[in-house]
Amino acid sequence: MTRRTAAHLDATGWAGALTVRADEHDLPAPVRDQLLVAVEACGVCHRDLIDREGRIRFLRLPIVPGHEASGRVLQVGPDTQGFSPGDRVATLHRDHCGVCDACLAGETTVCDRAASVLGLTIDGGYASHLLAPERVFYRVPDQLDAPTAAVLHCTLGTAWRGLVTQAGLRSGQHALITGANGGVGHAAVLLAKSLGATVTAVIRDDAHQDFVASLGADQILVDPGDTFHKRLGRRRADVVLDTVGATTFNASLRSLRVGGRLVTVGNIVDARVELNLGYIITFGIRVIGSSGASGADMEALLSWLGSHPIGLRIARTLELSRADEAQRLLRRGGLEGRVVLVP
Repeated sequence: MTRRTAAHLDATGWAGALTVRADEHDLPAPVRDQLLVAVEACGVCHRDLIDREGRIRFLRLPIVPGHEASGRVLQVGPDTQGFSPGDRVATLHRDHCGVCDACLAGETTVCDRAASVLGLTIDGGYASHLLAPERVFYRVPDQLDAPTAAVLHCTLGTAWRGLVTQAGLRSGQHALITGANGGVGHAAVLLAKSLGATVTAVIRDDAHQDFVASLGADQILVDPGDTFHKRLGRRRADVVLDTVGATTFNASLRSLRVGGRLVTVGNIVDARVELNLGYIITFGIRVIGSSGASGADMEALLSWLGSHPIGLRIARTLELSRADEAQRLLRRGGLEGRVVLVP
């Protein structure tokens, strides 16, 4: 019998607080293909803030937030095929059906039949224990510490899917990263450098210049978000990974060379953008939407990391009891790396 302690989101918005409490009843034993995992760490992501603000229509309340958890498998359901008790695991954002057109094409991140989305439709990782379908999880090596394992998918995984799987970034090319001091942004700088690219990093506050320089960025532009394209010089970017969204989108678009690729992964501000279709058509620009990595992406990334280790930066580690504080800290902005909760 397992009694869980978790942070609960009972209503959207910032007027109230996340409440951390022990459940009144034990968690049920895993059924079908479920895993019961003892959580060792869970990252705090900007998507958690979007969820809390009610910007995603299928949010089910009350809910336990969090889609970036790592831990150990305690129990497995009778239909589980890929995991055993004791396995070290971390989470993807959601499960997938495995049989729809998207899944059969390998695009499991856009499966239209998946019912389990951590922190939105099923309880997530702001908890001591997590019960979810096995397709939500992937194996992680023992040498990864718990905080790094927790945030790996949503930071380096997102960067890998955007830069490598979607945009095909290669050694010798020029990559521009917006929001380069943030969780995904700093991971993207580190990954692009490990791939052999020249990297331009865009940040809003010059207080982060030393941090971003320590990541290996070749050029750092401090910019409010709408003029950095004017400062690039003659060499435009082959690939832009925009981790911010509306405020940086058009400058990102205009930072590209002819035939360049803009991968947009950020949606920090709930705003729309005006799109110059003529510019995209004339210069052959590809605009690509990308979200979390698939299981196949994570397998490829872990293989890469085996010979190209990358040190993700954890800005703050807080106890689970401070989950509300952690979200508000992220909301204020200006962090260098990720915030992680530990039970």
